Amino acid sequence: MKKPLSLPHLGGLSAQVFLRDYWQKKPLLIRAAFPHFVAPLTRAEVLTLAAREESEARLIVRDGPNWQVTPGPISRAMQRAAAKSSWTILAQDTQHHSYEAHALLAQFNFIPNARVDDLMVSVAAKGAGVGPHVDSYDVFLLQGEGKRRWQISTQTDLTLQPNQPLKLLKNFKPEQEWVLETGDMLYLPPHVAHDGVAQTNCMTWSIGFRAPSPQDLATGLLDFLHDEIDIAGSYQDPDLREATQCGEIDRAMVARMTTMLRPVEAAARDPKLIARFLGCYLTEPKAHVYFDPPYARLTLKKFERVAATATLDLCTQLLFDASLYYVNGRVLPVLPEAGPTIQHLANTRSLDGFTLHLSAMQPLYLMYLAGYLHVS
Repeated sequence: MKKPLSLPHLGGLSAQVFLRDYWQKKPLLIRAAFPHFVAPLTRAEVLTLAAREESEARLIVRDGPNWQVTPGPISRAMQRAAAKSSWTILAQDTQHHSYEAHALLAQFNFIPNARVDDLMVSVAAKGAGVGPHVDSYDVFLLQGEGKRRWQISTQTDLTLQPNQPLKLLKNFKPEQEWVLETGDMLYLPPHVAHDGVAQTNCMTWSIGFRAPSPQDLATGLLDFLHDEIDIAGSYQDPDLREATQCGEIDRAMVARMTTMLRPVEAAARDPKLIARFLGCYLTEPKAHVYFDPPYARLTLKKFERVAATATLDLCTQLLFDASLYYVNGRVLPVLPEAGPTIQHLANTRSLDGFTLHLSAMQPLYLMYLAGYLHVS
C-alpha cells in the first residue's frame, strides 16, 4: 500500500492526517508552510483592485474603541485619507482577478472545490486589524509580506460588542499567541475566536471555505423550486358551507391547501432534485460577477481546432456529481463519452493539450459562447 504523500504546506503532514486530526477539530500553526512565498498580487495591485468597480472590497478603520466599515470600491482618495489612521483593506475573491491566485488555491485541492469560498487578502497598516471575532468556516491564514500577531481562544463566551459595524467579541480572552512572518500559515477551524494585529505594514492571505447554514440552503432550495415545479390546478371548495365567522381561516381551508402543497414536499425529498439544486447552488456566481461572450466568436469548426487550449474564465465555477455537470449555476448537458474531458477541466481549470473526445466539443463550445472559458 502506497504511503500517503506528505505536504510541506501542511507541515509535512499528509492530507489524510491533517483531515483526520485537525480539519474542523483544532488549530494548526505551520512555520514556513510556503518558505519562498510569492504573493499572487502585489500590495500596489491589491490597492488598485480595491478601487475597481467590479471588485468586492471593504475598508475598515479603527478609531479608539470605535470602528468604521466602508464598502468598496475604495478609491485612491479614500485610501490616502485612511492612511492617517489604523486601517485595513479587505479584497475578496482575488482568484477572480489572478491566475496566480487560482494556482495558490490549487495547493489546497485535497479539499473539494465545492467547499472553497474564496482567496481573500488583507492589506493592513502597522497596528491595524479587524478585531477579535469568530468565523463559521474553516480558514488558512497565510502570511504574505510583513508580520502579524495572532491570538486565538476556544472560549464559549461569544457575546458581541454593542453598536459596532463588525461582529466583535466583547470578552475576548486569548489562550495562545504567535507572530507569523512571510510564508507562515495558521489553520483555524470554525468558531475558534481569533484576533490578528499587524506588527508591521503587512498582507495576509485567507483561504476560506464556504459553510452555508441550513437557512441559506433552505432559502436557496425554495428559490430553485420556483422554477423546477409546475403544479396544475387551483383552489376548490365545492363543499363550502356558510361562514359563521367570516374573518376566520377554517380548518377545512387549511387542510385543502396543505394537500395542494404536497407536491412541494415531495420535490424537496427527491434526491435527484436535491443533487441538481446543490450543483446549481454551489456554482452560482456571486452577484458582482459577470461574463463577457467572445467579441469575435469562432465558428464551431474553428473552435474545434483550438479546443485543447481551453482554460476556464477566472470567475467560472465548474463542478460535477455522479450524474450531472454544473457551470455557473446551470446544468451543463454532457454525454457520458465527454465526461473525462469535462471532469479534467473541472479538476485542473485547463485542458492543456488533453486528448478530447469529439462529443466534448458541444459543451465546451457552449461554455465558450457564454464567456465561461477562453481559447488561444
